Amino acid sequence: MKQLGPTELKRLHREWNRRDRHRVALLLDGVSSPFNVGSIVRTAAALRIEHLYLAGGAVSPAHSRVGRASMGTERYLSWTSFERGADAAAAAAADGYRVVGLELADRAVPLHELEVAGDVCLVVGHEDHGIPGATLAACEAVAFVPQLGRVGSLNVATATAVALYELRRREWSSGT
Repeated sequence: MKQLGPTELKRLHREWNRRDRHRVALLLDGVSSPFNVGSIVRTAAALRIEHLYLAGGAVSPAHSRVGRASMGTERYLSWTSFERGADAAAAAAADGYRVVGLELADRAVPLHELEVAGDVCLVVGHEDHGIPGATLAACEAVAFVPQLGRVGSLNVATATAVALYELRRREWSSGT
């Protein structure tokens, strides 16, 4: 076994790109750490996220400190900024996305049980405070990442990576 070279890597990515049939977008509401935004941007670029909606003072992917974690991958993404998360959620819905929050909330369902079909915009919130109430109310559904250990929550960049991958994995597995 050997690592893939550039040509083999392009072939591999091309095959997986053919399996994507739905768009996935991301709404960052109040994510204020440049490190977290940079990590999220890199994951978003790797999983071909169509658009970023930024709200509530979320740090821009163009911020110089974001680039350290994103390693320049922000160039593969487009984004729009909004003052309020609810306005960003409305814009995502108007763009044809089903708006789904990722939050530890009373009516949230485990991520693997979330019914998803079609285009989805995943909403994540501030590192400490989560998704603001008005934005959470604008979500059509809310899911959480089940955890087994003694830690109550994941870092927002890690939780976002898990959720985005799960959305793509389910699409790849279903063949629809």
